[in-house]
Amino acid sequence: MGTQTAEETFTLEEILASVKDSNRLILWNDETNTFDHVIHCLMYHLQYTEKQAEKIAWKVHTEGKCAVLEGTFTEMEIYRKILKAEGLTVSVE
Repeated sequence: MGTQTAEETFTLEEILASVKDSNRLILWNDETNTFDHVIHCLMYHLQYTEKQAEKIAWKVHTEGKCAVLEGTFTEMEIYRKILKAEGLTVSVE
């Protein structure tokens, strides 16, 4: 009985981000998600208050993006996957 592993590839940008002390999770504006959905996700997954989540959602809408979390690359990657699964457009910088 053998062990199978899945191969995962990374871009140079992702590798460089992984060695930085701190990375940011960026939420991007899109034409798909409603304010209510974005606010709900920020409150549920990132424990923002409703007022904080509304302020972030408005900043994303008006400026195109907003840093919503900061930490290690691994932490940001976990939250990126969670928010992406909710349909949000997110990246790690």
